Amino acid sequence: MAGIGVSQQYYIATTSSPADDRARVLKYGKTFFVFDRLGDVQTSGLGEQGLFYRGTRHLSELSLNLWNARPLLLSSTVAADNFIFTADLANLDVHTDGKIAIHRGTLHILRSRFLWKDECFEKIYFVNHGLEELDIPVHITFDADFADIFEVRGTTRERKGRRLDEEVQQQSVLITYEGLDHVTRHTLIESDLQPIHSSATEMNYELALRPKDHLSLQFQVSCHGRRSEHFPGYSEAIAPARQELSDISGEFPRISSMNSRFNDWIARSTSDVQMMIVGNPETNYPYAGVPWFSTVFGRDGIVAALQTLWLNPNIAKGVLEFLASTQASQVDPQSDAEPGKILHEMRRGEMANLGEVPFGKYYGSVDSTPLFIMLAGAYYERTADRPLIEKLWPNIGRALRWIDDYGDVDGDGFVEYAQHARKGLVQQGWKDSNDSVFYADGKIAEPPIALCEVQGYVYAAKLAAARLSRVLGDAERCCTLEVQAEELREKFERQFWCDDLSMYALALDGRKRPCRVRASNAGHCLYTGIASLQRAGKVANNLLSNDFFTGWGIRTLAATESRYNPLSYHNGSVWPHDNSIIASGFARYGHKQAAGKILISLLDLSSVVDLHRLPELICGVERRSKEGPTLYPVACSPQVWAAAAPFLILEACLGLTIQAERNRIIFDRPCLPEGISQLCIKDLRCGKSSADLLLERRKEAVLVHCEEKRGDMEIVTMVS
Repeated sequence: MAGIGVSQQYYIATTSSPADDRARVLKYGKTFFVFDRLGDVQTSGLGEQGLFYRGTRHLSELSLNLWNARPLLLSSTVAADNFIFTADLANLDVHTDGKIAIHRGTLHILRSRFLWKDECFEKIYFVNHGLEELDIPVHITFDADFADIFEVRGTTRERKGRRLDEEVQQQSVLITYEGLDHVTRHTLIESDLQPIHSSATEMNYELALRPKDHLSLQFQVSCHGRRSEHFPGYSEAIAPARQELSDISGEFPRISSMNSRFNDWIARSTSDVQMMIVGNPETNYPYAGVPWFSTVFGRDGIVAALQTLWLNPNIAKGVLEFLASTQASQVDPQSDAEPGKILHEMRRGEMANLGEVPFGKYYGSVDSTPLFIMLAGAYYERTADRPLIEKLWPNIGRALRWIDDYGDVDGDGFVEYAQHARKGLVQQGWKDSNDSVFYADGKIAEPPIALCEVQGYVYAAKLAAARLSRVLGDAERCCTLEVQAEELREKFERQFWCDDLSMYALALDGRKRPCRVRASNAGHCLYTGIASLQRAGKVANNLLSNDFFTGWGIRTLAATESRYNPLSYHNGSVWPHDNSIIASGFARYGHKQAAGKILISLLDLSSVVDLHRLPELICGVERRSKEGPTLYPVACSPQVWAAAAPFLILEACLGLTIQAERNRIIFDRPCLPEGISQLCIKDLRCGKSSADLLLERRKEAVLVHCEEKRGDMEIVTMVS
């Protein structure tokens, strides 16, 4: 993710503990909402809560009070499909003249909300379970600081825009901010009931409720600030909003097993991937994560598309089309752009608009470009969508030229990077903390840096482009690319392998000296196939050793390394997406039991984290008996490539390949780990055909049963 490093200006500040370690999250399109379990927005802790739209916080405070006190929390959750938040609340004891006038729990409050079309819709439903009429004073306070997301993360600004005068009407309050970028931003709070008093920061109501009676208060918060003659409200908006989510849900197969923990994990993971897509203006493009990265990221979008390709190739299509449309066309050092390079990150907040951060349209990613080509090749195999490949072929050609002309700075055959943008990223691989690439003694490596996994991506990209060249009838280019890939593989083996470490070096520095560091990056070399068979086995053994494997997953860095810190962002933490790529690499070289071990460790993790949602990362502290994981305090949750992690590992364990040209689904020596004896996949699609499949483990073998097939499709199971 962009811009997190110990000594870096985009570090996420942590001056106090989070206000709520189980905060609730909703997201729709460019809007997301982070709040506590009661549904309020707290200003304490990290100060990360609020309603955000286009990289700006439009609601920085929200509090519901009854009889001048916050209600009592009974329970709260976000539904399994991530559509709606609900909280069951009750009144506290209400005292009059030193005596309890209203006992705790007399009033039941059901608070629910959802997001749709740049608005938050909320309903507060009151039920009087008492024997007497209640006069309920309801006090709702709110504010909007219009802070840029980078301000919320801790970046200090010398100047800010200005708040304009609020417009308070009978049932609405409009708050307005004029940014230094000359963009006027609005927050409009509207209610269906008329308050007895309103101001720029509050709405007060007096509700009379007879015994056993009920009533509701609806209000909505709009980030576009447009008043309408008709107040649509919660009740009117909920049906079309649900339908939109249902439409995208129908594009995914349904996966289940006899293991309820696994089912909970898969259900939440599927919903999280869908939530990161629904409503986005970029069709089928998943945003990276909430709260810090709820926008387009090239690397994250590509990886998520690869992880979910067998499930829903529409995601890959959306990612490819958007990244092709934003491919760099000229050299711009301030955005680290070069012709043919694929986007790293795109922001639309005030600080990005003003250039205070370089991420308006930023290209400081060394791996997005080869990953783009890899995805194009994998997408074609999955779909046989020749028209799209023909459309993208000029973009693929430009990406290949970037690899050879700009990516390989010194012409040695390896792709490397160095920072050009003054405010840009120092490290430009997926581990982009400033301190993530170093020598064995801990000293930061000198650029330009050639990361080991990037060479694997380039190798796989050239082979993918070779296959596409053959499809498009260019046999000569196919041969040239295959030769280039083999030359890279041989050179990589010579210069990156460290025999005494039984590991590929993390990187080569600007003078081609190896960073002799054992890191999880080497596992990506198995995923891409650049590693030799013998050395792949040694890498796998390394990554499964106690130096790496925590019980919750594989660390990013071996515990013996100089910069190892299990509490750091990249130097010893555990990332689910990293583990999914490594597990896929294990399976590629025949180590499916090892891949299954990672799947079960992440399953265990999902069982003990809130909502069964895998966060962006956890601390790399060793798993302790009868204890949960050590959470990373500012991790995004949800994070799309963490959510998609189980799908890539499942694909790897099952040896699943979908060959659309041949209308064939292949299971190559499928394996199910202990704890998952059966797996049901309904509506798995190949072209215009689909099938319902049941896989079951019988001793060492996994049998594949086709329960129903729709269309002309072949299902092949290969056994050893």
